[in-house]
Amino acid sequence: MIKVSHLTKTFETKDIKVEALKDVSFEVNDGEIYGIIGLSGAGKSTLIRCLNRLEKPNSGSVEIDGVKLEDLSDKELRIRRRKIGMIFQSFNLLMQSTVIDNVCFPMTIAGLNKKQAKTKAIEYLKVVGLENKANVYPSQLSGGQKQRVAIARVLASSPEILLCDEATSALDPETTKSILTLIKDINQKYNITVVMITHQMSVIQEICNRCAVLENGKLVEENTVDELFRNPKTEAARRLIFNTSNKTSKLSGGKLLRIAFEETNSLDPVIANMILEFKQPVSILQSDISSIHGNSKGQMLIQLPKDEEIANKMIEYLNKKDSVVVQEVE
Repeated sequence: MIKVSHLTKTFETKDIKVEALKDVSFEVNDGEIYGIIGLSGAGKSTLIRCLNRLEKPNSGSVEIDGVKLEDLSDKELRIRRRKIGMIFQSFNLLMQSTVIDNVCFPMTIAGLNKKQAKTKAIEYLKVVGLENKANVYPSQLSGGQKQRVAIARVLASSPEILLCDEATSALDPETTKSILTLIKDINQKYNITVVMITHQMSVIQEICNRCAVLENGKLVEENTVDELFRNPKTEAARRLIFNTSNKTSKLSGGKLLRIAFEETNSLDPVIANMILEFKQPVSILQSDISSIHGNSKGQMLIQLPKDEEIANKMIEYLNKKDSVVVQEVE
């Protein structure tokens, strides 16, 4: 288990002081895929570097399997880090070495002889589907293939924890899905605990069990992915779930509602029936369908009429429907 308690990290220069992390606490269970999501500047990368002590926090603690990293000597910390793998957005491969030499690198550093290292490297390349690329160089690979090599190299260290820092941000959607499927398969096959750092809600929805929302260095919300989608408590979570990069201007009207529904009830014409019931128009500002663990989840942003009495009756009508979850939003 990973236990983070009251983690604080501040960066200071002569002219500026930046609080990257502010009293962050959470726990990750063994074998779990845990997501940490936030926009650029939220403190995600600082947080993940604190998890393996590449970044030393100002206060607070990171505890792994009952051992606090701050209590370890430098030698003990180096040994502990061997069980904490990390993959990055930029792959970080040795460009002058072949694929198999990249995968062998951590094993030879750990003292394994070259023959044994190559045997194991081929095994891990089979896991990521690249055994036929063993003798080519990274420059000859696509972005998705480079990330697969990086994953194979991490597996060569037999990690217990895998930290993924925006591991799919540089990839196209189809390749992203294949890499996420690979990470999920590895999690299940080797029971490796995975921590995913990302700004993409689609990544969280695809493979994570639980997730935390980070905003301006603070952990503002934590829940299962399904419940976070159904009923986000904070504005930060709602912005990430309902992709506000596609900005919608508020029309002349009344209250805004977010309605969440599942695939099984998506055909229920709730909005149409409500309009017929009250004989008042409703504006649909946004709608989309997301996939969470292979199940379709829908959401819709609507604006009610200006008449407050009618609007309140509509909210009451919707709240009586078991097929939807309703939230009033700013």
